[in-house]
Amino acid sequence: MSNHQSIKDLFSNDSGQSLNSDSAAAEFKAKEKQLKIKEIERLTKQAAAAAGLSYIDLAGLPISPEALVLIDEMQAKTLKTLCFYYDGKNISLASLEPQGQAAKALAEQLSAKYFSEVNVYLITENSFEYGLAMYKTIPKIRETIRGVKVTEEELNKYGEKFSSFKDLQAEINQAQITEIVTMIMAAAVKANSSDIHIETEENLIKVRFRIDGVLHDAASLDKSSWDKIISRMKLLAKVKINVTDKPQDGRLSIYMKDDRVDIRASFLPTNFGESVVMRLLRSSAVGLEFSDLGIRGRAFEQLKREVERPNGMIITTGPTGSGKTTTLYAMLKKLNNPETKIITIEDPIEYQLSGVNQSQTSKNYTFAQGLRSIVRQDPDIVMVGEIRDLETAEIAIQAALTGHLVLSTIHTNDAAGTVSRFLSMGTKPYLLAPALNAMIGQRLVRKVCEQCKKEIKLDDETMKRVRGLLEELRPEDREKIDFNNLKFLAGGGCDACQGIGYKGRIGIYEVMTMNQEIEKLILAGQASEYSLRDNAKKNGVITMVQDGLLKALDGITSVAEVFRVAE
Repeated sequence: MSNHQSIKDLFSNDSGQSLNSDSAAAEFKAKEKQLKIKEIERLTKQAAAAAGLSYIDLAGLPISPEALVLIDEMQAKTLKTLCFYYDGKNISLASLEPQGQAAKALAEQLSAKYFSEVNVYLITENSFEYGLAMYKTIPKIRETIRGVKVTEEELNKYGEKFSSFKDLQAEINQAQITEIVTMIMAAAVKANSSDIHIETEENLIKVRFRIDGVLHDAASLDKSSWDKIISRMKLLAKVKINVTDKPQDGRLSIYMKDDRVDIRASFLPTNFGESVVMRLLRSSAVGLEFSDLGIRGRAFEQLKREVERPNGMIITTGPTGSGKTTTLYAMLKKLNNPETKIITIEDPIEYQLSGVNQSQTSKNYTFAQGLRSIVRQDPDIVMVGEIRDLETAEIAIQAALTGHLVLSTIHTNDAAGTVSRFLSMGTKPYLLAPALNAMIGQRLVRKVCEQCKKEIKLDDETMKRVRGLLEELRPEDREKIDFNNLKFLAGGGCDACQGIGYKGRIGIYEVMTMNQEIEKLILAGQASEYSLRDNAKKNGVITMVQDGLLKALDGITSVAEVFRVAE
């Protein structure tokens, strides 16, 4: 009797008459399918034994979520392999193709990753489908997004639409409130803006982007929409919507496919409403290489030598937004290697650096508290985001004197003001003098747009000023300059730079390294800014303005930009 006939017998009633109802037909098909599955399982088991492979039937077997999640569902489908057992020491995989290269490579990866012994079993299609169904039993964790999610498609769409700020204005005029906020953020990311300023005036709302350090009007909104827009922004930043009479600070994030932009939002009451400033921090940014900072010539060689010393302090100076943190990160990237322990304390963490232990200050975790704990962690290099008070300064100096290289920033106008700032905090001169290695003054200047740059003629007064500054350089630096043919460039404005004439920024620097004369001035209490500038001039230090003019001669920036930033 055939299998088909025996199944039919199962559907016969006591009198031998076959049941023809729909339910009987369905039951007949199910029984037939079960017999086929059992036969396939039997044949697969025989084939596995003949090939020397392990075999398992997963149907009905309890599979733990801990085992399943070792291979995600998409990978399991692609590789035709899933994990059905894991006890912390042993891993068991079930595969339709256990002898295939994909299954073997996966087994090796899991063995190395979990330090476990991996066994691979042959299974049938039925077992594989059963295993895939088990993925549905894994609890789904809902993605929590504190912020606004902007997809790559949205960014590309905005990029196509917003070739200029006029295009942004046109899109905003016809968008919904929720779309406007997302649109502004996406446009700011696309324009590589560092800050978004949204300000209420008497009759309108003004939107401005800070691009390459300079604010530009991006769009304006109707004043009637202000209540909805500010509520939307406060909701995203997780601050109190009903508080309008005192400042508030919040945070949110823009989530993209391969990046996350963290935003610090500040809300400040004004006479016509509130002023909102959003600082954009790209978490995936890796900063510049040390050699790409723009420090050149003798200054570069001196700083390179000081950075490679095992102890001491290197301080970068300048106003907010002058690129101090970028310079510190470039130094850290140069020093980062498996033999070196690097710890930072920052506010906030602007770049993620692999191999570097980064910590962030908070309300109950100050620079001084963090630094005191860091030195107990046996670091080789310590980076302190900013030295603001005597306590932090003293701990940093002690660390520099006890075998650590300390990198930090301080707010002064130039390198010569570093010592005066430390002494005004109350630091002891006899500790500061041996601790300091180098002082860096810096600013960021905008680079002339490569697409629209052209030669310009300076007026007589400006040219005279430029010549005077360049003639103060050391003879070896002056000999590279053709004073009879000084040429300078400027941007005319084009679509590539949104008509600004500049695109991107570069640093201009002055680097002062410690010498015996500066040390004597500090110990004698005579280390004023003026005396340190005189010492720098005598030692041929190139000032920020001179460094900027040399970059202008190279066509990197413009003379007007150098004088705007550095004088």
